Amino acid sequence: MAAPTISCGRGWFRARSFSFGGVAELRCRKSLALTSTPCRSASRTAAKQNRDVPWTAVVGLEIHAQICSNSKLFSGSQVQFAAPPNSLVSFFDASLPGTLPVLNRRCVEAAVTTGLALNCTINKKSLFDRKHYFYADLPAGYQITQQRLPIAVNGSLSYSLCTGKNQNELVNRTVRVKQIQLEQDSGKSLHDDARHQTLVDLNRAGVGLMEVVMEPDMCCGEEAAAAVRELQLILQALGSSQANMAEGQLRVDANVSVHHPGQPYGVRTEVKNLNSARFLAKAIDYEIQRQINELENGGTILNETRTFDYKLGCTIAMRDKEGQQDYRFMPEPNLPPLILYDAKSLPTHTSHLQVVNIDPLREKLPDLPSVKRAKLVERYGIQPQHSFTLLNEDGLVEFFETVMTATQMNAKKVIGWILKDFLGYLKQRNLVVDESPISPLLLAELLNLLESGTISSSAAKQVLEIMWNREGKSPTLIAKEKKLELIRDLNELEHICLGVMDGHQKEVAEINKGNKKVLNKLIGEVQRATRGRSDPASVKQILEKQLLLQPRNKPLS
Repeated sequence: MAAPTISCGRGWFRARSFSFGGVAELRCRKSLALTSTPCRSASRTAAKQNRDVPWTAVVGLEIHAQICSNSKLFSGSQVQFAAPPNSLVSFFDASLPGTLPVLNRRCVEAAVTTGLALNCTINKKSLFDRKHYFYADLPAGYQITQQRLPIAVNGSLSYSLCTGKNQNELVNRTVRVKQIQLEQDSGKSLHDDARHQTLVDLNRAGVGLMEVVMEPDMCCGEEAAAAVRELQLILQALGSSQANMAEGQLRVDANVSVHHPGQPYGVRTEVKNLNSARFLAKAIDYEIQRQINELENGGTILNETRTFDYKLGCTIAMRDKEGQQDYRFMPEPNLPPLILYDAKSLPTHTSHLQVVNIDPLREKLPDLPSVKRAKLVERYGIQPQHSFTLLNEDGLVEFFETVMTATQMNAKKVIGWILKDFLGYLKQRNLVVDESPISPLLLAELLNLLESGTISSSAAKQVLEIMWNREGKSPTLIAKEKKLELIRDLNELEHICLGVMDGHQKEVAEINKGNKKVLNKLIGEVQRATRGRSDPASVKQILEKQLLLQPRNKPLS
């Protein structure tokens, strides 16, 4: 077998792909299918007997977060997204002989800070290991990680789900964090099937990662997505990671299995490299249902790695994990132990060790998302579920607070306009808050027009729609140009109300018989007649006055 060739210099490294690997895997799968055939009938019988027994799903997560650092974990190479291929590769990253790793203190501090925020126990002594496997984007043939003694263990992450008919009820959940470990990222491979070759970019090789391993305490895609989103907010608040899933700075592997309550956990599958919370939820829910269907039809679940095809909306088998892969873990000989200490455990004999003080990191911990939500609820009197939406959308809290400083409207009304109208427009146009053509000051100006009685609520919605298409246009000018200000002349408004009553004799008769609910229909008709320029409260008063003046059960003249 010829070894893969890698061309030197800047540009793409080229590694030959081997076609026989896929054939070997196919043969392996066929043999597995053949050996399991005799058991199918018995499996189906047992499956029918258990079909009425409910299933319970178990979900655990392994999350890789790229550490926010200017340089890589063990080299001085710069970290930059979308840089030209192989332009940020040091001798150590390319694994040239004689190069040695130098641990990046910033990466250690980020991992410790994350461990503290997740209520972890920080190991005062931490070790590095080599995990051996061959792949073209791993030049050394091994990854430096922490298999024996990671940097932090035994933590917890609290998160909440919005439930109920209108998503207005909060349910609190907690997932255990098994460990947080430091490790280096691999390079990036792009497979060109047409040319039967693989292109390798080593810019990402050696970038610092935190692997956060969560225990299987979740039971569905919604819970997993909520936990990942909460972790994402925590990492961003700490500055440990930008956690931008679109740029691959947060990648999730989900371990999924199903079983009947009271029975041992079932065989698990691993769904790899999920890079959005929405796809994470969909992939997990699909995999849960796939496993249930397979077992109820008498099949078996393979211990395998799968990927999620977002276009098809399903998971697809990649490779089986029935045979335990031997990574030949061994201590990293070129890195001394990492010593972490605080005031209670001062280190001794540290001349040949890597040493970091925990106390300053603990003191600098910022407000975490849970604290920020509580402050929003206390300060503005909004509902707890509204604070979740504000925090979950990047930049929305800042937008909301800027609006609040520039408007006389109370927070409960403002939050309605922002979460329903403003956020609705953003989602329709697939925009984020920073891309909005409407600034917080312009929205505040619109809300002030509404609060002062210059325009009605329906007219305000018309102005808002125009503002989306006329970037930077003042809502005051739009209201004047479109003649959307409220009708101030009560005589004119009374004349319009009389005209509506004259055209809706049936409704007037119903009201005179005691059906007061029909009055709302007349108010709506006046609003339509005035194109939203009438104040509903004033219209109601005028209509009620005119109805009292009309003879009961007699039509208007």
